[in-house]
Amino acid sequence: MWTGPRPVEQDKMAVRGPPGIRFLQWLGLTPCWDRQKVYQLWTLFLTFLCYTSYHLSRKPISIVKNELHKNCNTTDNTSVTTNCSSWKPFDGSDYESLFGDLDTAFLFAYAGGMFFSGHIAERSNLRYFLVLGMLSSGLMTALFGLGYYWNIHTVAFFVIVQAVAGVVQATGWPAVVTCVGSWFGKGRRGFIMGLWNSHTSVGNILGSLIAAAFVSEAWGLSFIVPGIIIASVGVIAFFFLVTEPKEVGIVMEEKSRTDSYTVQAEQSTQHIPMWQLCNGDESETETTEVVDEGASLPVDHADSEPLLGEEIKPLSGGPTNPKAISFLGALKIPGVIEFSMCLFFAKLVSYTFLYWLPKYIRDEEDYSPSVSGDMSTLFDVGGIVGGFLAGTISDFTGGRATCCVVMLVLGAPMLYVTQVVFQTKPSTSTAIGMLAALGFLVNGPYALITTAVSADLGTHKSLKGNAKALSTVTAIIDGTGSIGAAVGPLLAGIILNKAGAGQRAAQWDNVFYMLMASDVLACLFLLRIFVKEMKGWCAGCCKPGTSNVT
Repeated sequence: MWTGPRPVEQDKMAVRGPPGIRFLQWLGLTPCWDRQKVYQLWTLFLTFLCYTSYHLSRKPISIVKNELHKNCNTTDNTSVTTNCSSWKPFDGSDYESLFGDLDTAFLFAYAGGMFFSGHIAERSNLRYFLVLGMLSSGLMTALFGLGYYWNIHTVAFFVIVQAVAGVVQATGWPAVVTCVGSWFGKGRRGFIMGLWNSHTSVGNILGSLIAAAFVSEAWGLSFIVPGIIIASVGVIAFFFLVTEPKEVGIVMEEKSRTDSYTVQAEQSTQHIPMWQLCNGDESETETTEVVDEGASLPVDHADSEPLLGEEIKPLSGGPTNPKAISFLGALKIPGVIEFSMCLFFAKLVSYTFLYWLPKYIRDEEDYSPSVSGDMSTLFDVGGIVGGFLAGTISDFTGGRATCCVVMLVLGAPMLYVTQVVFQTKPSTSTAIGMLAALGFLVNGPYALITTAVSADLGTHKSLKGNAKALSTVTAIIDGTGSIGAAVGPLLAGIILNKAGAGQRAAQWDNVFYMLMASDVLACLFLLRIFVKEMKGWCAGCCKPGTSNVT
């Protein structure tokens, strides 16, 4: 990927970018092939790693719950019944309510922080913003685990740590989406971001495995190790993350400027489906890469057109220096409210499983805390496949809402089937298949909305080329979804806390009924856009790949 040292005077481009990149340039180490593709792949990988570490540090609490309050009635032979003491103050009969308080503190703080983080992110240096959030997240995650070594038994300590962790964790999503959006083309948005968004499930899987490895011996390490990991990745991001092409001298330009500003802006924000790209219907633009002074090399447009859209210089009218969009202005973009409310309920379902699935598996299957944590990762494995396929299919069809609706419609009955099957104590292979299928249907719409749909709306044609809206739109959509993510685990804790002796199975049934209702409501909020997509296809008003997110 990198050539050997060469005389610095041969590279006329000024030394730019983060410290690590500048150091490599100073040594004369530069990419030996297409610079832009190298930086695209590197940015994709590093932002993937960053957000993987964010989710990795969120997951331990769901695994450690089984250790903070032990199920001493388990029939699992691997459990040590002679050491069944729980960690105060989670040893009482109200432990589900206390767990709900921990989840609520984190998730409501996260949701509130998300609404502000988008505004801050688009008005500050993204790399500094992201790194500060990662270092702070690492500190808060490790601080929760230190409660084990400091022998802390006060609820307030854990609640405060979780609340602060929620605020600093909100720095991640707007920052990484904007970074990726600055580098990748709109024509492959669903495919690229669907694949990239697997960081959520990968982080959950790794977080579960790491936490499960320490939970039975010293649960504090289940938090401290992930805290060290996210802080370490933050240091790497500080030295090597390139947040936008111009930081390293890569300039995006349009090939033709013969049209008016309005037409160019609409073309730069339109979702170009994959079937049109394959048939050569893509608008003619190309990207130029500054290699050295007075020279430029053309790069294939399909891979390089910025997903954000460029700040196009107007030929007749239009803003030359667009300002960051306001909160109310972002809400007026067609589709933002519908997809935000859909994500509210979709994320409610997803995060209820994120925080309570290991506990559910332990209660229903009598597995040990570590085995329950390992089993819960199958849900995230299915989520990786679901997010990737949802993005890819929506690229070819152009039906973002249609893909979401189909998966949501299938998800509700799948929730019911899972509930019934787990009550029969299924075999391990059956349980694995059910969990993977459920993760596929639950996380597919969630992944699609938080990535490709947010990017579609953040570059909507009504913005007339204003590239500064993506962070705000992303924050609104994911912030609304995060409120649902807070409500779901909270309601689950309240419902389960009502369970008396012999009523646990019945209360888990009620939790699943809540999740089914949420799935249906998520689907209903997309009906307008879904119907519009279907009418467009049936009437032939638009080709079956034209984006109808309006």
